[in-house]
Amino acid sequence: MENKTRNIRLIWDFRGEDAEKTAIHHEIHLKQFAQKENIEVIETGVEHETELFSFAFITVPEPQMKIVRDALIPHRGEIAE
Repeated sequence: MENKTRNIRLIWDFRGEDAEKTAIHHEIHLKQFAQKENIEVIETGVEHETELFSFAFITVPEPQMKIVRDALIPHRGEIAE
């Protein structure tokens, strides 16, 4: 049986008229933080759910999740598929 590390997606929600712009800007800071802290990044991105709701996310290997979680305090997280 293969021992595979799970990837975790950490998510920051933004609401309101500026949600999309704020999420896009937040993704820039997620990338900067990951580079500064030497975090392995699987993926970053922004998703726009409605005109008033967008979110930014970063997906990292589970062993590095706590570093990002504790420093940047995401609103939620999930196991990335």
